[in-house]
Amino acid sequence: MVSVTTTYLEMLDSGSLKASARELPAQCQIALVPHISADFSKFLYRSVGSDLNWADRLIWSRQQWQDAISQEGTETYVLYVNHAPAGYVELVSRLKEADVETTEVEIMYFGLFPEATGQGLGGILLSEGIARAWDVDSRWESLPPVSRVWVHTCSLDGPAAIPNYEARGLTVYHTETEDLDPQDGAIGLWPASS
Repeated sequence: MVSVTTTYLEMLDSGSLKASARELPAQCQIALVPHISADFSKFLYRSVGSDLNWADRLIWSRQQWQDAISQEGTETYVLYVNHAPAGYVELVSRLKEADVETTEVEIMYFGLFPEATGQGLGGILLSEGIARAWDVDSRWESLPPVSRVWVHTCSLDGPAAIPNYEARGLTVYHTETEDLDPQDGAIGLWPASS
C-alpha cells in the first residue's frame, strides 16, 4: 500500500489568473483540437500519465472514451513543440450543482510529455488552459458564465504540480489522504528500466 494525498485547488474569479511570465517559444503552439478522437486523447493521456500512475481511463472502451471527450463543454488543448505533441490540458464543463445559472470547469487532465518538462512550458500551457476555462461559455451557447475553475492533483503527480497551480492563482481548498495499491508498472507506455 502507498499513502496518497489528493489536493484540490480552485479559482473563483478570472481576475485571479496569474499568467506565466514566460512567452510561448517560437517553435511551440497551443491549439484546441476540435472533435478530438478517442485514439488521440488516449495517446495524450498515456504519454503524460504513464509515469504518473494515471490508470482510471485505461479500462474504458473506445466508445466510453469518445463519449467522455465529446460531451458538451469538454475541450482539449494540445501543446506542440516543433509540430509534435508535447503536452495537453483537458477541460470539462458542468453546470454548478448549487447554482445552475453558472458553469464550473474542471481541469480534468493536464501535463507534459516527459521530454518537455523542466523547460517552463507547463506554466505557459496551464495559463492558457485556465484562460480557456474562464471563457468556455463563449464557445458553447448552452453554458452559462463560468464561476469556478478547479483541479485536483495527487502526490503521485510530479513535484512541480501544486507549485505550478498556485503560481497561476489557484488556491487549495481541500486535501485528503488514502492508502492505495501501487500499480504494477504494466500501464506505462514503456517497460520499466532495469
